[in-house]
Amino acid sequence: MKYVGAHVSASGGVENAPLNAHKIGARAFGLFTKNQKRWVAKPFEEKNIQAFKENCEKYGYKAFQVLPHDSYLINLGHPVKEALQKSRDAFLDEMQRCEQLGLDRLNFHPGSHLNQTDEETCLKTIAESVNICLDKTSGVTAVIENTAGQGTNLGYAFEQIKYIIDHVEDKERVGVCIDTAHAYSAGYEIKSAEGFENTFETFDRIIGFSFLRGMHLNDSKKAHGSRVDRHDLIGIGTLGNEVFVRLMNDPRFDNIPMILETPDENKWEEEIAFLYSSVRPG
Repeated sequence: MKYVGAHVSASGGVENAPLNAHKIGARAFGLFTKNQKRWVAKPFEEKNIQAFKENCEKYGYKAFQVLPHDSYLINLGHPVKEALQKSRDAFLDEMQRCEQLGLDRLNFHPGSHLNQTDEETCLKTIAESVNICLDKTSGVTAVIENTAGQGTNLGYAFEQIKYIIDHVEDKERVGVCIDTAHAYSAGYEIKSAEGFENTFETFDRIIGFSFLRGMHLNDSKKAHGSRVDRHDLIGIGTLGNEVFVRLMNDPRFDNIPMILETPDENKWEEEIAFLYSSVRPG
């Protein structure tokens, strides 16, 4: 079964996220567990935790249908010791927040070398950061999101993601989220039927579908191989509708949260309805 939703607002309290997801007909949702543009946030109050869990139960959202996203400030591969520690502390806090909410995964962008170290050292630092945070938490999987490769961001190649996974000690608690716009901008030709098959055969060979823990469903404003991260509405950008129809009819993408991060939240209900309407019977 497909579980499609969107990255909804948690404004006013984390407990509002499942309410906002339900309003747009989502069967999954993403959220920030704290302000994504700040390093520190006040701890959850028990009433917020309980209300979040109650609202998830009320509207039928189980942990595997929720894909939280960490702060955009975090760089787990930062080459500067003090900045790296700040990122690790923030990531650990977000992992612990997921624990408190009863969620089982946390999506993150791997990190950037900032032209201050080599790629391999940065990838090893990212894995070390994940190991540190996994050792101090339980039940939450660190989910590596592929990037568009903009600037000095790593994780745009499946081989880079595999390298991180290989250096994470607990393979049961590391996973991958594939963003369609990022993949296309990074150079993976998923638009055509042949390119789609080739890309995901390559993904399975290098990483393996057993590690797939989520998808971000985004069209791209930029061209194939542009290495620029700009999301567009489904069917409006350079990818078009067909890749998303293929995803909705491919059982390899069952039973994971498939989250829209398209730029107009007023279109999310319509986009979710379109995606479900594209599922072929049988």
